[in-house]
Amino acid sequence: MTGVGKVARISSKILLSDRLGAWKARWTIGRMTYTVPPGLYALGHPTPDDPVLVTANYKMSFDIVRSAMVGRNAWLLVLETFGINVWCAAGKGTFGTEELVRRIGATGLAKVVNHRRLLLPILGAPGVAAYEVARRTGFSISYATIRANDLPEYLANGMVATPAMRQLTFTLLERLVLVPVELVLALKSTALIALCLFVLGTLLSGPSAGIMASIAYLGAILAGTVLGPLLLPWLPGSSFSIKGVVVGLIWSTALYLLAGGSDWSMPVTFAAFLALPAVSAFYTLNFTGATPFTSRSGVKKEMRIAIPAMGSALVVSFLLVLAGRFL
Repeated sequence: MTGVGKVARISSKILLSDRLGAWKARWTIGRMTYTVPPGLYALGHPTPDDPVLVTANYKMSFDIVRSAMVGRNAWLLVLETFGINVWCAAGKGTFGTEELVRRIGATGLAKVVNHRRLLLPILGAPGVAAYEVARRTGFSISYATIRANDLPEYLANGMVATPAMRQLTFTLLERLVLVPVELVLALKSTALIALCLFVLGTLLSGPSAGIMASIAYLGAILAGTVLGPLLLPWLPGSSFSIKGVVVGLIWSTALYLLAGGSDWSMPVTFAAFLALPAVSAFYTLNFTGATPFTSRSGVKKEMRIAIPAMGSALVVSFLLVLAGRFL
């Protein structure tokens, strides 16, 4: 019992069902309904003097925070972010000042704890005006760490973050776990487009050409959604679309060498080396929504330049194929 009545009690233990749910969410199975109710939770057996951690109601974020606090007691204040993780929700405004102020009031947090300090993840900072929250609620905000796993050390260190706790990484493994979502999202339209390419190729040059067109397209998608993100730090340039062009050219070259490209007509060869990198570039550009290395303004600027260029490359490629067939 607390000053506001009963508060749901949770454990730091992650069950098999939690792991299965996280795996399904990675593959976009029930992704947007993978949530917990917003509100206040008691992790372990917290007292009014224990810390208050703020997180999103995306269950994977919720589970990461509670599993990091093994053997510790804390209060978890969960905001309504509609199933979006902290970083993305902060950019969208749902992990923001208004929701935090509203949730503090709705849970009666001031009657539950003796102190007036909230610990927020650093990646949530873009959405929250700390001074406004303090003015309206009396709760001050400390941006604790980037990774939830550092929270125990942060608390043991007197709530002082070390430089390592504030350093953002994006390792190969961290990029790899994001690939399934990008891949599944890309594949939703793939079957229809691949079928259209097969039909078009068959009408123009026979079934073998249709099969080759579909394979070429599928390979370009895989290059953009898998190879691009995995090789991200080593691909040249800062533009994600340029990085996508590079992996697209790698795929185009591999296809040309493995599929007997020396027998292709000149228009078809040029078309392949224009269209396939454009497709890969589009899907690598999509990865900007999953990486911490980009900004909203930077992405918008890149899209204004890259999208028309990709569209133009596809149109020119189509015209080249028609020219090679009928001229």
